Amino acid sequence: MKRVRITVKKMAQYDDLIEQYENPIEHACSMELGQTFVANGWNQPVGLCDSAWETMSPFVMTLAHGGEDIYDGWMKNPKSAMISCNDGFRPVSFLLETMDEEAE
Repeated sequence: MKRVRITVKKMAQYDDLIEQYENPIEHACSMELGQTFVANGWNQPVGLCDSAWETMSPFVMTLAHGGEDIYDGWMKNPKSAMISCNDGFRPVSFLLETMDEEAE
């Protein structure tokens, strides 16, 4: 099984939606632009948001098991995927890339 690098590529925040619909919360997201994680199969990387992992884990597993060309030509690099977390107020886009090294 291959390891998969997960990189935070873009972060957004929709203040109008937050103001209109969200109850105040102290700390919504701890991701940082450029932050990277490495996944070994189903093991969620330490520090990666639970909600983001739930969204991306099927794609991580597909890539980790040698899957390529997710959604038939969607990505220029067939051993990658661009996935966003499911936070409608603060979506974060992650680049998933298969690494050459095998998971331990």
